[in-house]
Amino acid sequence: MKRPFIVLYEDNHLLVVDKEPGVLVQGDKTKDKPLLDYCKDYIKEKYGKPGDVFLGCVHRLDRPVSGAIAFARTSKALERMNKLFKDRKVNKTYWAVVKNRPPQKEDKLVHWLKKDTSKNITTAYDGQVEGSQKAELKYEVLGKLNDHYLLEVRPLTGRPHQIRVQLASMGCPIRGDLKYGFSKPNQDGNINLHSRTLDFIHPVKKEPVQVVAGVPKNDFWEQYLVLDKKMSDKKINRLL
Repeated sequence: MKRPFIVLYEDNHLLVVDKEPGVLVQGDKTKDKPLLDYCKDYIKEKYGKPGDVFLGCVHRLDRPVSGAIAFARTSKALERMNKLFKDRKVNKTYWAVVKNRPPQKEDKLVHWLKKDTSKNITTAYDGQVEGSQKAELKYEVLGKLNDHYLLEVRPLTGRPHQIRVQLASMGCPIRGDLKYGFSKPNQDGNINLHSRTLDFIHPVKKEPVQVVAGVPKNDFWEQYLVLDKKMSDKKINRLL
């Protein structure tokens, strides 16, 4: 059976993979097989482990989102990774494709988010309301291609649906994201939000871990790689 992920980093403590869009991270009422179980099967098969395999979710990606996601292979690593995320010592970047032009070339967005668990939807407010949590992110427009804009997003907090609802709140819903205001679905039912990089200090080895997740293998996503190369070249030239 084809695995819905590519391994980006692996040792005795951690497993970091590039998730395909449309795959659950953890099980839900649909009973569809989640990424967590696919990764457990991978470890069990590769290392010939008898019995149950321990694998802990460190963070999550929404089902229609693709990209880098980390799991802990030991309880010690899980505890320490949870602390790294809580202390905001894990740097994450996402790529998002939007149709509408963002108000600024780059900016910081601050909202107060409140999730309706019964409808699985989050609402953004400009000020604090009862039951809300503060959410912050920074974005930069990497370029425009075929009437769409590619944004690099750096979330500073980790709230449910944060990037999706915050971008929508500035008038830029993510392509394909009907839940947060995009006009039509993508053909595959997923959205153009991709967890591009994870950067942190290994919780046990104390060494830098940096991973980059390749975009989903389809023509729409792959055309944006040229924008990333141009942006990378500009950053290098500024340093020379």
